[in-house]
Amino acid sequence: MSTNISGRLLTEAPRVLVVDGSRVVRKLIGRVLNEELPGVEVVGCDTGAEAQQVLGEGAFDFVTIALRLPDMDGLELAKFVRESGAQAYVPIVVVSGDVEARLHRRSLGEHVTDYFDKALGFQALAEFIRGYVSPQTSAEGSVLYVEDSRVVALATRRMLEKIGLTVRHVVSVEDAIALLETDRTLGWIGADLVLTDVSLKGELTGGDLLEHIRNVFGYGKGRLPVLVMTGDENPANQTALIRAGANDLVEKPVEEKLLITKLLFQLRVARHLRERERADQDA
Repeated sequence: MSTNISGRLLTEAPRVLVVDGSRVVRKLIGRVLNEELPGVEVVGCDTGAEAQQVLGEGAFDFVTIALRLPDMDGLELAKFVRESGAQAYVPIVVVSGDVEARLHRRSLGEHVTDYFDKALGFQALAEFIRGYVSPQTSAEGSVLYVEDSRVVALATRRMLEKIGLTVRHVVSVEDAIALLETDRTLGWIGADLVLTDVSLKGELTGGDLLEHIRNVFGYGKGRLPVLVMTGDENPANQTALIRAGANDLVEKPVEEKLLITKLLFQLRVARHLRERERADQDA
């Protein structure tokens, strides 16, 4: 089976470019990628200049870039990738321990597809990359989906159910809070993940739902991940959503592959955090 990414035929042997000034980091990423994606070709570069040369020699299916490189800022390299014809649409992910601060400032730059926090570990990074270059065709989990547009809700619900996710759809924040409250009294969180728009019918917004989930119910990012869909490009408003407790944002109009990748990744991370918490309690 093959798909097409960035105008290049993607087979079972994707090419991944890893740009990081640390040789140890490059080796670790390469090792876990080879475990997660048999046949993957991993090309490592320690400087932006070396990466620019390699990018001119052939197309890649995925690029990871450290924010700080020995000779340039990682975002500068991301801009170069975008301006290279063959790489114009390749997913570019920043891999850094400084992501959270930049994410809060929404200063990762327009050329970056996504981000990954090193604190989650390189095994999680490999799974994250796999979500882009070798997407899951099936998944398990329950999604509480808050959307008041019938047309948008129908299309998005089909995307999620197509891969096996169970979708509980409501049209307002008030309905979502009532559902979560009822389930909490029954001893269940109510969903494995919440997917919500920002602007919704009723008096409450997606931001209000975030505040309720994080502060009233007390569910942390690992216990109940929240993805927020927004068409607002204002960095200050995006920052406010992240600070309110959103795990990540999905910009509208929604691109199916990006939405599914982000959603499945958050489900995997949450599952990993819950398992680690149980292991710590049993220790």
